[in-house]
Amino acid sequence: MTVTASAVASAALVLLSLVITFTLPPAWRPVPPVIPDTAAGMMFPIVAAFLIAHRPRLVTAWLMCAGGLMCALNVAATALMLRAAADGHLALAGYLRYPAIAGWAFGGLLLAILAPLYSPDGRLPSPGWRWVAWLGIGLRTLEVVRDVVRPTSAATTHPYGRIIPNPLEIPALAPYFGTITHVTASGVAVVVVAALLSLGVRFRRSDGVVRRQIAWPALAFAVYVVFLMMFFLGGPDFWLPVTVWTGLLPFAIAFAVMRYRLYGIDTVISRTVVTAGLLATVGAVYFGAGAVSSLVVSGYHPVGGLAAALFAGAFFQPMRRALQRSVDRMLYGSVGDPRLLAERLTQELRRADPAEALTSVITVVRDGLGVTGTAVEVTDGQPRYLESGVVGTDPRRIPLVWHGELVGSLLIGPQGPRRFAVAHDDRVLATLTPYAADVAHAVRMAANLQRSRERILTAREEERRRLRRDLHDGLGQTLSSMAMTINIARVTLKDSVKAADRLLVDLRTGMDAVGGDIRELVYGLRPPALDDLGLEGAIRALAGGGPPTTQVTVSGDLAELPAAVEVAVYRIVQEALTNIHKHARAGTAQVEVARTDALRVRISDDGAGLPSTVRAGVGTASMRERAAELGGTCTTTSSPGGGTVVEALIPLPSNA
Repeated sequence: MTVTASAVASAALVLLSLVITFTLPPAWRPVPPVIPDTAAGMMFPIVAAFLIAHRPRLVTAWLMCAGGLMCALNVAATALMLRAAADGHLALAGYLRYPAIAGWAFGGLLLAILAPLYSPDGRLPSPGWRWVAWLGIGLRTLEVVRDVVRPTSAATTHPYGRIIPNPLEIPALAPYFGTITHVTASGVAVVVVAALLSLGVRFRRSDGVVRRQIAWPALAFAVYVVFLMMFFLGGPDFWLPVTVWTGLLPFAIAFAVMRYRLYGIDTVISRTVVTAGLLATVGAVYFGAGAVSSLVVSGYHPVGGLAAALFAGAFFQPMRRALQRSVDRMLYGSVGDPRLLAERLTQELRRADPAEALTSVITVVRDGLGVTGTAVEVTDGQPRYLESGVVGTDPRRIPLVWHGELVGSLLIGPQGPRRFAVAHDDRVLATLTPYAADVAHAVRMAANLQRSRERILTAREEERRRLRRDLHDGLGQTLSSMAMTINIARVTLKDSVKAADRLLVDLRTGMDAVGGDIRELVYGLRPPALDDLGLEGAIRALAGGGPPTTQVTVSGDLAELPAAVEVAVYRIVQEALTNIHKHARAGTAQVEVARTDALRVRISDDGAGLPSTVRAGVGTASMRERAAELGGTCTTTSSPGGGTVVEALIPLPSNA
């Protein structure tokens, strides 16, 4: 209730002062008609009432309320004093001088000294700053005493000061007022600067959130000081920006106190500092280079201007990056510089395997953005999904692209307590996303390698089981039966030669079957045609089995290739020709094998081509796996002119 009454009273006093001021005779109307105290008396109590309603114990809000009320008292008493003087009541006007003096002095004390000292949390930066507060109170009190006892003849601040009498003047002190005024003015200036510096001290000692909380009032007071200097140096022409900005000061303090949209100050300060730094640096370089070039090539002004422009342009981009990094470090600390985050991530990646590196990536990204959580999805990776914190139900999704290939997605959760500006987040993501893409690709490659090892191990064990079964159940049983036949033939030979002969004939037939089984086992391990005919001859033998009519073209020497490469190429060609024979309905086919630094195999036909909905079968997957096992690739596509094309690229060892 008290705060509301103060806000209403302040607004009423300001409105009263405006009404009186604009109805004064021209000779008594002050220029400018409104001053910073007018805006302070109107806006500070209203904003203070709002803050106290939410945080009743906040010292800063009470200082704003009392300071605004004193400023309103100053402008109202000044207007009443001028009204009384204009109407000829000079004695009354003299007594009205005192509330105006008190309002001016203590309003400035509360708003220009104590409010910055206690912003934004209502506490001093440290106990050592109490001397600033007490010195400000002492100097402002001395100013009040000085103006109360100042003789009318010594009043020089306004024309009406020499006309309106001072009832409490002490003429004997007149010789000392010049010294007192100089001391108080200099002292108050020092105290105001110290109060503003206290915000800088808080800024350096605080973390990212508190820094941005302090940045609002610090920036607001800094701009106010600039406008005030313009007012003092430029005269009444600059009264409007000073007055308007004074009315905005309480809102800056309220933003800081309530922590409302603190992230907005990041962009304001960042762009202001970077722009000002660039203007200063480029301007200095331009004029410096112009001055030097004018001395060196005097008389050639176009050359000098060109040299200055080139020098300034060369400094622009490096200086912009340096200024941006400095501002980021100032606002956000160690997480503000994307380069430091990248260095930290690089160090952690060197000590971790791909899966652990993925955890490091999302942790660093989470710290750098100040979000509640981050996660990464890796396409065909292991793990496929990894989360740090909580990303929520609707995260921001950023694609991870590695050399044009989509390898996963980075999921960004909502902003946390350490909220940063959008521009900062974009810089961090632009720096760290390539690292995330590299790690996601490494995770995919590790998963593919593991799956390939598992397939090789499975295939090896399956092949061993098949060989064991074939040897034990097939060849083993046959050899045992043949041994028994030999024993029976030996026994029968004494009694019946014909019976023994029949047994030996059956034994011969069984031996032929065993030979066939052994050949099948050997063929399953490696096609005999490769050893008999070589790779080129084996491919020509496959192609000669038509239909369709198949042409084979070979370039390069296919001799002395690694055995694994020969088997892979043979099986790929065999599978491709089998598919052509079964499904393509082709008239002709062509097999091309070329050896350079790698082995290139191309099997094409003029048949029906691939169906509209392609579904890879066992044979197609087998061709891809055989190429992948050797570090190569195998693709199956439709030919533009009709038909199907199978292309395989298999790298060769350097000594092959």
